[in-house]
Amino acid sequence: MSSLKAIPAIGWILIATVFYAGGEFTSKLFGNKPGLGIAAIAVLSYAIGAACWLPALLHRNELARMSMLWGVIATPLTIILGTVVFREKLTATQWIGIGLAMAALWLLKD
Repeated sequence: MSSLKAIPAIGWILIATVFYAGGEFTSKLFGNKPGLGIAAIAVLSYAIGAACWLPALLHRNELARMSMLWGVIATPLTIILGTVVFREKLTATQWIGIGLAMAALWLLKD
């Protein structure tokens, strides 16, 4: 277990969000063109991301604060994937909602 503490909590959260974003990316690909292989990659990516959450809690066993920090990082990654990579369109109202959601996550993290 001590080797898991070699990476700080924020490092584990960053790794977790990268794998989560990988899961989001591959799940979108699955939605566009379903297949067992891409589904397996999405599930594996999500599972690895979830597993990286556990060492983060070894460092700071503060579920609410760590979850908010994860949300502040993961939410923009998902938005970037949807809007930039997959060219999804959002309305002005949806952008306002995203901004308010990000503000709420940021306020809750402290």
